[in-house]
Amino acid sequence: MMARRIVCLILILIIVGAPQAYANTAGVDGLTTVRGEVLEIVSHLKPSDLGVSEGALIQERQIVKVKVTSGNYDGREFLIENNLGNNEYYNIRVKEGDKVLLVVDTTTEDIQVYISNFARDRYEIMILLVFIALLLLVGRKKGIKAVVTLGITIFTILKILVPAIIKGIDPIGISIVGSIIITVLTLTIVSGFNRKSLSAILGTLSGVFIAAMIAYVIGTGARLTGLHSEEAIMLMYIPGEVTLNLQGILFAGILIGTLGAVMDVSMSIASSMGEIRCIKKDITRRELFKSGMNVGQDVMGTMTNTLILAYTGASIPMLIVFSAYQVPFIEIVNLDIIATEIIRAVAGSIGIVLSIPLTAAISSWMECWNRRNENG
Repeated sequence: MMARRIVCLILILIIVGAPQAYANTAGVDGLTTVRGEVLEIVSHLKPSDLGVSEGALIQERQIVKVKVTSGNYDGREFLIENNLGNNEYYNIRVKEGDKVLLVVDTTTEDIQVYISNFARDRYEIMILLVFIALLLLVGRKKGIKAVVTLGITIFTILKILVPAIIKGIDPIGISIVGSIIITVLTLTIVSGFNRKSLSAILGTLSGVFIAAMIAYVIGTGARLTGLHSEEAIMLMYIPGEVTLNLQGILFAGILIGTLGAVMDVSMSIASSMGEIRCIKKDITRRELFKSGMNVGQDVMGTMTNTLILAYTGASIPMLIVFSAYQVPFIEIVNLDIIATEIIRAVAGSIGIVLSIPLTAAISSWMECWNRRNENG
C-alpha cells in the first residue's frame, strides 16, 4: 500500500510539476522563453505579396496574434511577424490554436516577441505517463521497481555523466563509472542482491567493456572523428574554455548505448539458469552451462536484430538520400557518419554475443559453488 502511495505521489508531481518546469526559462541578456498560444493568423503574405523572388531568404510572412500563457507577461497579447524561408526544415508554420514557445526580448525599449518552436513537452509527458502506467499495470511490484530504476538511469546520465564530460573529465572513464552505477543499481533493485543478479551484473559489465574495447580499437584504426552529426559538430562551439574529447564522447555513447540490450540478455540468462537450478538441484555445472547457452542462443538472434534495426531505423532518411542520388557503395561505407553507425551497431551486437557465454559461465559457477557450500 505504501509503495502504491509513493508511486501515485510521483505521478502527481510529474503531472503538476513537469509542465511548470518549462514554464519560464530565463535566457541570456534579457531573453526569456515562455509559453504561448496562437490566437489568430491576421494575414499570410505570399512571395507575390512581399515582392520577392524564388531565391529570396524570406518567402512568406505570417502576421500572428499570440498570447503569453506563462511567466512575467502571462495574459499579454502581442502582434508579431513569423517569417518563413525557402527551407521548410527551419520553418515554424503555425495555425490558430497552436501551443508555442515564445522568446521575449527586453533588450530594446519596445518588447520584441517571436516564435521559437512548437510546445511539444506536454505530449512527451503524456506518452511517458502512459508508459509508466503500463509498467505499473503489467509489472505491478516489478513495474514500480522498473520506474525507480528508470529514474536512476536518467539521473545518472543527466546529473553525473553529462556534467562530468562538460567539465573536461575523460568521457570513456566516466561512462565506465556510469555503466557500473546503472547496472548494479538496476539489477539489484529489480531482482535483489542474490546469485542471479550478481551473475547478470558481472556478465553485463564484462560483455559491455569488451565490446567497448573492440569498438575503441576499430574506431581508432578507422579514424572516426566523432563529428558524425550536427549535434556532435555543435560541441565544438559550446561556451566555456573546456576542450571536449569528441572521439571519446563517441565511444562513451557506444558504451552506454550497448548497456541496455546487454543487461537484458544477461538477466534473461541468469534468471533462467537460476530457475533451472531450483527445479533440478542435482544438475551439473556443465549441464547448467549448456542450458544457459541454449537460452542465450535463442535470445541472441532477436536481440542482435533489435539493435541493428534500431540504428537502421534512425538512418532511414539518410539511406533514402543515398539511394535516390545513386551514391556509389564504396563512398557510402567510407563516410564518417556511416562508418560510425556500422561500428556502433556491430559493437553493440558483439556485446550481446559475448555476454551470453560470459553470463552462462559465471552463473553456472556461482550456482554450483553455492550447492557445494550447502552440501558441505
